[in-house]
Amino acid sequence: MNYTTVTPTSQYYDYDYEAGHATTMYFIIIATVMMYCLAFVLGTIGNGLVIWITGFKMKKTVNTIWFLNLAVADFLFTAFLPFTIAYTAMGFHWPFGRDMCRLNNFVIVLNMFASIFLLTIISLDRCLSVMAAVWAVNWRTPRRAEVACLLVWVLACCCSIPFAAYRDTVVYGLNMTICYYNESGLEAYDKLVLFRFFMGFLFPLIIIVCSYVAIGYRFHTIQRKKSLKPFRVILAVILTFFFCWVPFHIFQLLELKFKGVEAVMHGATISASLGFLNSCMNPILYVCMCQDFRKKFRRSFLLVLESAFLEEHLLSFTRRSTAHPDSFMQVHQKNTLFTDFPDEDNGAHESL
Repeated sequence: MNYTTVTPTSQYYDYDYEAGHATTMYFIIIATVMMYCLAFVLGTIGNGLVIWITGFKMKKTVNTIWFLNLAVADFLFTAFLPFTIAYTAMGFHWPFGRDMCRLNNFVIVLNMFASIFLLTIISLDRCLSVMAAVWAVNWRTPRRAEVACLLVWVLACCCSIPFAAYRDTVVYGLNMTICYYNESGLEAYDKLVLFRFFMGFLFPLIIIVCSYVAIGYRFHTIQRKKSLKPFRVILAVILTFFFCWVPFHIFQLLELKFKGVEAVMHGATISASLGFLNSCMNPILYVCMCQDFRKKFRRSFLLVLESAFLEEHLLSFTRRSTAHPDSFMQVHQKNTLFTDFPDEDNGAHESL
């Protein structure tokens, strides 16, 4: 049986399947569509709530700006996910035209680059707040965070445009249109895969790991009794991102060497769906990582997010402990979640 495999992020291959293998591919497509639908429903609702709350209901801080932009990247991705769902459900038939083929692929890659770049800059922000506390007090402001996010989006767009430029449609068989990387750009596509791996995975991973190693070392030397608990929300987001996208990058690299190999194509399809699931994970993590989240969730999702992001602000002890290494700041419970924020009108900043 002849079957064509075209994932939304990779090349297409025409492969002559035996009946049993075609059945395997059929079940993979069913499972993939179900995962896409799950990501669409949870991602659209969850990220929509995060955008509404962080953008309109919460006080503007550096942290809320970071997480707002993460939610925007995921929401934009899930907004285009129905096209991928329809494409996969129809056996990789693309009825939406060449321009939408390119735009859809652009959004997929944009989400990947924007998310990893944002996680990288968040990690650097936390590292600098711990290692250079004076700098953080004087320069870490919401306005500068917005500028940094703007630069991230510009860089992510520049990195994503080449992937859309090489995307095209071709009529295959009887009335079957495929959205794929055109054959005239196969060599360029191989280079793009390597570029995506290094720029959108390996280099950011190195920066993120180095940032948290430096933070851990700082804690070990000046605050032995403290833990990384205030970092747990962003650490959970970072670990989840890499857990979801590592298989994708592995199979993309394998496709460069083993084009048309059935097992690799199956792995590429499944790993792409796992990566797409990342778009709905952050809102779930914000809720689950919040202290007493079940109680707060019954009251208000706003309180859940406030509490989740507030934990990141507990790192104000790093600024104070840098000035007084032998003392530890006592964190007191407040009646309201935002009374712990410094007054920005007095020139202070909200710490991590």
